[in-house]
Amino acid sequence: MEHYRDNPPCAAGPAGINVAPGSSDDGWVNPAAVTLADGSHVQLYKDGEALRAAYDAIHSAKQRICLEVYIFAGDETGRAFADLLIAKAKAGVRVYFIYDSFGSIETDRNIFRRMKAAGVMIQEFNPIRPWECKYSWRPVNRDHRKLLVVDDHIGGMGGLNIANEYAGPWVAKTDRPDDSFWRDTAIGIVGPSARPLLKSFMCSWQYAIHGGPIRRAQYTHAIDPSPPPRRRIAQKVTRKKLPKFQSENEDATPLHLRDDVGLLASVPTTNSPLRPLINRLIHNAKTSIQMTMAYFAPDDLLVAELCRAAKRGVKVELMLPGCSDVKVLLIAARSFYDLLLSAGVKIYERQTVILHAKTIVVDGHISVVGSTNLDYRSIEFNCELSMAVRSNQFAQHMAKLFENDITFAHRIKASAWRRRPVLDRFVQWIVSRARYLL
Repeated sequence: MEHYRDNPPCAAGPAGINVAPGSSDDGWVNPAAVTLADGSHVQLYKDGEALRAAYDAIHSAKQRICLEVYIFAGDETGRAFADLLIAKAKAGVRVYFIYDSFGSIETDRNIFRRMKAAGVMIQEFNPIRPWECKYSWRPVNRDHRKLLVVDDHIGGMGGLNIANEYAGPWVAKTDRPDDSFWRDTAIGIVGPSARPLLKSFMCSWQYAIHGGPIRRAQYTHAIDPSPPPRRRIAQKVTRKKLPKFQSENEDATPLHLRDDVGLLASVPTTNSPLRPLINRLIHNAKTSIQMTMAYFAPDDLLVAELCRAAKRGVKVELMLPGCSDVKVLLIAARSFYDLLLSAGVKIYERQTVILHAKTIVVDGHISVVGSTNLDYRSIEFNCELSMAVRSNQFAQHMAKLFENDITFAHRIKASAWRRRPVLDRFVQWIVSRARYLL
């Protein structure tokens, strides 16, 4: 008989982390870059190979480097990047660097002082120490974006911070075992489609320098953001009653990209297009949805849209963490399993390592990669970055990456899940009620 405890979360096994070129470690070989209509090349990266590509791009810089990151650690990987940025600044390359004050609060500040002394232009986003603020103190609003632009035509973005757990041994030697590294995803771009990343960085830079309304840090490229619903529907989500995305008079138009690459640099405002954008993607899916999400504590509308999509025949698959650095969010995600499984959604929990990727692939055509988690903090308090790529070929690469993760995941079965202990049910219910505080 199948039991809930037969496959405990984050069970021991192969890590499935890309720690070296080739497929000997995790079965994954990075595919060739996809060429878009404007001639840009888009490359999918898995795990620390993304930071190695970023390091190499910085090393090759001739004119300008723009780097924006939530965590810039003081470990071997952080010091390697700091030394490289210092060397490029001394060589005459203009280096602009934004780091989040809270995300990098544990970093030795001497690293930033050394960089500044060498000529790196640094901005600390919303200083967490009130006496260091040039403008108003905003400790709740954080810059969670991860972005790199080199010489205005080489770009990269995704979920990776600059730290050992993200880079693995790709940038600097570490003594950590493979299962201590994090599973993450990023995009590299070479060509004209990298320029929106530069414009997004410029918006963040201007806000960090001049302060003012945080909406100054928002930037949208080639995405037609729909307005938020005229009336907020906040019914309780149950199997029999699913709240609708649109009100009676609204047109839930599909996500429209005016280019092969769309970019949304969202900010924490009441009119942020981020939530409507995600809901529109799910609402208009026709055949398939593959979502990989590190922190999954969505609002009722998004849960309802996922359930409704599965019920209308869309193949909905979720890859969620089996272990997490934020335990309470793991519990919050599991509080929705019963409802999602009942609707026909397939749920997998990534084993052994911490899953930190945030991606969505819809209908094998539109892929979204970025820093945005599906929790209240990402949407209502953080500056986030999401890139949408319109390409069947790139979506195929994303689908193969999802399939690779399945080989290191445990599928949650409805029959076993419904026999979980009463205590687990109670804790999950409590956390789900308070998820808007997470």
